[in-house]
Amino acid sequence: MFSYLFESPMVPTDFQALVHRFYAVQAERVEAYRLFDEGHEAYLRTGPHYDFDHYRQLVHEITQAFCGLSKEVLEIKERLHQDFDRPDLSEHIDKLQKKEKQKLELTAKLQLAKQKAQDHPEDEGCQEKIQEVKQDIIKNKEALSDILQDFKYDSEESV
Repeated sequence: MFSYLFESPMVPTDFQALVHRFYAVQAERVEAYRLFDEGHEAYLRTGPHYDFDHYRQLVHEITQAFCGLSKEVLEIKERLHQDFDRPDLSEHIDKLQKKEKQKLELTAKLQLAKQKAQDHPEDEGCQEKIQEVKQDIIKNKEALSDILQDFKYDSEESV
């Protein structure tokens, strides 16, 4: 299903190609989140007798995809630091990785909250929890955007 996400191409040796590959990996992450969200929505439609086996397979594939993408980002980070002497860009990637981990955790939390709200429509606290987690995701995405903007500015500065 997500095999294209696992194909880890050779990390480029040219600085600009390496930066472009970093952006491509980030775009693949965005696509993986989209597929994850779509899969979860499909899973919720199978309630109240959820098709957990299918959803568990989706989670497994998404986890593998994110691991592969994260591994490639860490290789890029290492190359930027070692081969191109750009600890500033490596630091941006460190921050980005932490925020990506948080985003994945928040996404899982949101999915659980949505299922709980579906299973307990009378519980108004469930909707409040969903809104709270959505706000945390918005803040996380803003932080990710800021980090990417800093990375872009700093990487173009040296060109």
